[in-house]
Amino acid sequence: MRKGIYLTAIMLMFFIVQNSNAQSIKRVKIKDVIKMADTSTVPIVINFFATWCRPCVQELPWFESLVPNYKNKGVKLILVSLDYGDDYPKGIASFAKKAGINSEIVWLDETDPNYFCPKIDKRWEGTIPVSLIVNNKNHFRTFVNQQLPERQLKQVLDQLITDN
Repeated sequence: MRKGIYLTAIMLMFFIVQNSNAQSIKRVKIKDVIKMADTSTVPIVINFFATWCRPCVQELPWFESLVPNYKNKGVKLILVSLDYGDDYPKGIASFAKKAGINSEIVWLDETDPNYFCPKIDKRWEGTIPVSLIVNNKNHFRTFVNQQLPERQLKQVLDQLITDN
């Protein structure tokens, strides 16, 4: 009897520890993302991606490795998942864990790209990956409508923090 109780307690503790490592992924609407960009008091990088998008997955490590180098300048990274509703939250969290993503991830709960894309930038026609990079203090705002290679990302980050 005691062995069963101990085994159950150990399994419960293992389950709690495993789940504490899982990332909590918040559900947001496009108005929330726009508000993040427009009201941020720190420089912010908002990258739109999907776990099934190869160029998106390829660039995520660049964001994960470069943006923390600008933490002393207050730069914040938010990854906005455009994954399908069936993948929220477990599939996205599982991907993040496997890929070693530590940055904040939110899931965009929108289904009509014709509605939400132009709210971010009128040039956005729905392709991914894309990034919106904003520093409200120095009025820097750029929209990158393609994969952002590591070298180009560093250049944009340097521009982001100029006069910060």
